Parts: sequence; C-alpha cells; structure tokens
Amino acid sequence: MPQEPDLDQFQQMAEAAYAGLPENFRRAAGRIEIHVRDFAEADVLAELGIRDRWELTGLYQGIPLIHDSVTFPSPDSPRIFLYRQPLLAEIRTRPDVTLEELIEHVVIHELGHHFGWSDEEMHQLLEDD
Repeated sequence: MPQEPDLDQFQQMAEAAYAGLPENFRRAAGRIEIHVRDFAEADVLAELGIRDRWELTGLYQGIPLIHDSVTFPSPDSPRIFLYRQPLLAEIRTRPDVTLEELIEHVVIHELGHHFGWSDEEMHQLLEDD
C-alpha cells in the first residue's frame, strides 16, 4: 500500500489543485489562503455542531465575496481549510476517484462558499455538468 501524504505533501496537493483551476476563476477569487490540518479544531467542530471530527473534510472561513465591502474590507484573508485525516479516510471508501480529484473537489466546494454559493446551489451546478 502506498504511503499516505504527510501534511506538507497534502498542502502541495491542495495548492496544485487550486493552481490547476482556470485563471479567470482564480482571479475572481482574489486573495485566499489554503491551509491543511489533520483535523478541525474542537472549537470549530463545536461551532458547526459537528460531533465527529472525521465528518469535516473542508471548511471556508471568511466573508463571502458577495458580502465583502470595499469600504469596510475584512481584515483577514479568506481561508480554505482541508482536513487531511478525514479526506484520507474518505478516499479509502471511494475507489471511483483519486486523492487528487477529491482534494480538487473539496477546494472547489470551499471556493464556492467564498463566492457566496450555498451547498444547494453547488450541488445543482455539479448536477448540471
């Protein structure tokens, strides 16, 4: 069995997934940071009402672009978090996709939140493909 990527390798995979998106999409996203952690922090899980830390694979933190203001910009860069251990657990149950594809999917999903799209809107867009 191949060795699972460590945090640094996972970070590189996440950045490569983002860099592989169309340039106009990345330009529209503006400044955004991608962070990789093994799991979400306990306070983040509590705030989201998630009891099992294995259930959260990604998270967007920031003000969606549709609510950001030039007059009163957010002082913090928007951030996407990918959680390595839950993603690795999910990929073990998904022989239909590669880890790179799963990471790309989560990055795109969290970017959708950055653009202000709801989960329902993102699911609808994915179904239309």
